[in-house]
Order: sequence, then structure tokens, then C-alpha cells
Amino acid sequence: MRTRGLVAVTLALAVAALSGCAQSVDPIERLGKKAAERVHPSEARPDGRQSYRRWGLTAPLAPAPARPDRPARPLSGSPASGNSGAAGLPPVVDRVATRDPVVFLTYDDGAERDPRFVDMVRELRLPVSMFLTDSVVGPGYGHFARLQSVGASLQNHTLDHAALRGLPYAGQRAEICGQQEKLHARFGLRPRFFRPPYGTYDTTTLRAAADCGITALVLWRASMGPADLAYTHGTHRLRPGDIIAVDPDEMLGPTLRERTTRLLRRVQDQGLRVGRLEDYL
Repeated sequence: MRTRGLVAVTLALAVAALSGCAQSVDPIERLGKKAAERVHPSEARPDGRQSYRRWGLTAPLAPAPARPDRPARPLSGSPASGNSGAAGLPPVVDRVATRDPVVFLTYDDGAERDPRFVDMVRELRLPVSMFLTDSVVGPGYGHFARLQSVGASLQNHTLDHAALRGLPYAGQRAEICGQQEKLHARFGLRPRFFRPPYGTYDTTTLRAAADCGITALVLWRASMGPADLAYTHGTHRLRPGDIIAVDPDEMLGPTLRERTTRLLRRVQDQGLRVGRLEDYL
């Protein structure tokens, strides 16, 4: 009798083990979808459309048109330039002549390196252009590598943030080409766009930029400061094609994320979307 009991127990354990092996090891199937989401919420909900509230928005960001309406002419120039596209020089732009309801978000220098801003760009799938200055970024290039990995574009803002207008050609070329080489060495890219520090430039700047492989000098028609948008010229309202500079954090001002949220709310309120600058220039 005792032997029969041991055999029965052994057979029961073997059957249980076999049935257990037949079960799925998928954690979502074992725990259930809701339980898995509680364990790994960021992995279960990677879509920016589900996380807009996390970043202070009241509605998801509408994507830019799949087929960008590029301008018939290469670019529209800044009213202050007077040299846009002349004699093979790169054009100077503060907005793009497009019929698409898009604006473009740009950031300068690279002084603020908030890791949560990387999360914001990733989760909202936010196309942004970062104009980097080597002396400001310093040892923080790893932060911008992470931004690049989630879709941000990296562009040229000189080596040392010097005001270029009036400097000799050799000095301007060294500032622009030097940063092209830095970015190529670190990221394997040579930017097409250049933003002169303080927005100042002259014909020598355009010549030097062209010789460094730059295809456009990118200024801005609107800038997002600590309190609100400011405009360089024209109507004090966002228009399709506007290039916007989001000012870096000031010591006691709102963070870059907060300024970006305020700007995105304004963009949405005016029925606009955020486009990728490279898709339109």
C-alpha cells in the first residue's frame, strides 16, 4: 500500500510538471496585461499619444504632414539679411514659406542638460533642432547623443559663441568649420544648418559658412522666453513656417521643459503642429 501511494504521488508530480512546461512564459500572459503595465508602465505605453498629460498638455500633439510642402524657391530669407541665396551663398531664414500648418522648434548653446527633456522629446516624438556650441556643451555631449538617438537633430552654433560680424574671414571660418569637425568627430555628421551667435552675421559669415558646407543660416522669427513669446518682426502671432528659438534656462526662470510645454500649448491653441526643420529646408 505504501508503495502504491508513493507511485501515485510521483505520477501526480510528473503530470503537474509537464502541464507547467506547456504554459506560456510570457509575463503579459502570466500576469495579465494590466499587471504587466503596472510592472513596466513606460515599456507598456511608449506611444507619445498616451503620455501627453505627463508633459502638461491637454491634447496629443498632431503630427506634421507626411508629405512636407516645401517652398518652390529654396528658402525665404530674413528681412535683415539682404544677401539671402546671393552668388552661391547660403540663404538666411527665420521662417519657411510653406502652406503646411507647422512651426519649428530650435534650441541654442547646449547649456541646459536635463535628462527629463530627453524623455519629453522621446515620448512626444517631438522634432527639435539643437544648435550646439562646443565651449558651452563641454563634457555634456553624451546628453546630446541621447537626444540624437530619440530623433533630435544636431546643428552648428560655433566653437566659442563669438559674435562673428566684423571678424576676419579666417576667424569666422575657424569658428564654423571647427565646430563642424567637432560634431563630425563625436556624432559622425556634418551639420547643414548654422546659427550665428546672437543672430549677428555679415557677408563674410556667409562665405565662411558656405566653405564649411553649411546650406542655410537659421535665425528665428519668434523666441520663447521666461514669460511669453517675443517676435523679431511682423505680426505678433505664430504663423505657418515660423522658426522659434526656445531660450535656455535662466537661473530663476522656468526650465527648458516648462518653456517647451508653454510653447506647445500655444502651438496647439493656434491650430499648428511641430515640423522637422530638415524636412522643409
